[in-house]
Amino acid sequence: MDVFFAAVPIAFLIIAMTKKNGLPSAIAFALAALLTYLIRIWYFRTSLPLAHAALVNGFLQALTPISIVSGAIFFFVALERSGAMQTLRLWLDGVSRNRVAQLMIVGWSFVFLIEGASGFGTPAALAAPILVGLGFPPLRVAVLCIIMNAVPTSFGAVGTPTWFGLGSLGLTDLQLLEIGLKTALMHSVAALVIPLFALRFVVDWKEVRRNLLFIELAILASVLPMTAVAAFNYEFPSVAGGMVGLLTTIFLARHGIGLSKGEANADSLLAPGSSSTSPQTSQAISLPQGDVLRALAPLLATVGILLVTRIPFFGLRQLLTSEAEWVSIPLGPLGVFSLSPSLVFQLRGILGQDLHWSYALLYVPFILPFFVAAALALILYRRAPSAFGDVARETFTRLRKPVLALLGALIFVQLLTIDGARASTRILGDALASGTGDLWIYFAGFLGALGSFFSGSNTISNLTFGPIQLRIAQDLGLATTTMLALQTVGAAMGNMVAVHNIVAVCAVLGLKDQEGAILKMTFVPTFAYGMILAALAGLWLVVFT
Repeated sequence: MDVFFAAVPIAFLIIAMTKKNGLPSAIAFALAALLTYLIRIWYFRTSLPLAHAALVNGFLQALTPISIVSGAIFFFVALERSGAMQTLRLWLDGVSRNRVAQLMIVGWSFVFLIEGASGFGTPAALAAPILVGLGFPPLRVAVLCIIMNAVPTSFGAVGTPTWFGLGSLGLTDLQLLEIGLKTALMHSVAALVIPLFALRFVVDWKEVRRNLLFIELAILASVLPMTAVAAFNYEFPSVAGGMVGLLTTIFLARHGIGLSKGEANADSLLAPGSSSTSPQTSQAISLPQGDVLRALAPLLATVGILLVTRIPFFGLRQLLTSEAEWVSIPLGPLGVFSLSPSLVFQLRGILGQDLHWSYALLYVPFILPFFVAAALALILYRRAPSAFGDVARETFTRLRKPVLALLGALIFVQLLTIDGARASTRILGDALASGTGDLWIYFAGFLGALGSFFSGSNTISNLTFGPIQLRIAQDLGLATTTMLALQTVGAAMGNMVAVHNIVAVCAVLGLKDQEGAILKMTFVPTFAYGMILAALAGLWLVVFT
């Protein structure tokens, strides 16, 4: 019965969002959160103070994805209003008019780099509007970017899911390196297949086959450097893979290497039922280098700020995330509010419970880099000061519904994870493991995916289920590094069905009530990823036992 009641809210959410004429995400999440709250109180006997503290904490935790989404929307509205986006479209058409090439440059290589630098759901938020600007249909672009984002996620935000997500398990640095290398190898095998699923949602399968050599070369250009770096470092594999991959893919596209030679009309590459709004599809445009650099400057500034503020060598990450107390204000039963000189906001001991909230204003991708880069775009194109107000108003208009969905999502997540060993997530994880016994290694990736589904985070999935995976590996006499690699790769694949990530990209693209449709489309590649992991786990058992 514990398993049944732990699973009911998750099952309700999936059915409510994916059934025909499914509920909008804002309503579905609110109802799922309410159902979870009632079950926690009635069946699991969770104390009211703890349940209410989870509500407060969920509300506060939602500020992180809300601010990221608002920053991303503000940035891309500014690019549109300034004229930079139009120049970027023309430049990408000049690199290659082949739509498969454009999808791989932006949807794969660029996403790979941004994930390595930032994480936090920013890759899809950055790449998707660029692809929509090139004429690809928004719904299909959202699906493509979410799927493409899976491979580099285990090393996203400068390796945070690995060094932080698994760092509390008492592992040695050598073990973390071994996990990182196995993770990179698993992702590299899956990467040969998974991006094909993503492309198929946007372009016709016939066109994928005709450009298959280019696609695989672009994939290898990212995953080979990722794996090479993972052999000696677990922070920079995705950053290195993204940088090398982006430059290589642009080079391949510009010289037509691996691309079909006879596709003069880019519109012919679009999948049936989609359309192109790009103004340049029949002839390449030669742009002055100064115009291209001016249009690229906001994007380059975004990438640069993300890298400088994430890479420990520069020292800014430590500064921007410092929790050294500057101001402390007791708020009675609510907890103790504090503020650091680095503008890290905290609320500790929420309602007297062991729940804490922290928000690093200058580290979360919000003001830095999005608002700074947006201001740069408007200044470079000499837009009037009133343009800032116009961009802000449009951003606010597009944010209203996603804010409600994200609030519901984060409250739902908090309610699922409270109460220690009686937490719904712990109950489900233990039930899955005990139900499969010695076959668990084939299912380990799906537990990681479950963690990302409800949390939208590879890191949180590793923090939640890493201890369970470690215990199971020890009980079954399996290599702990292999089991934990399956966990973090599974958590990365789970980002394809992470609903609050889907809500975020829908908000950036202005898609209304399409979250359920996207969830249904991303389920198949997620399952395929899991099958690849199961096959790799089986191969490991055959070779090493």
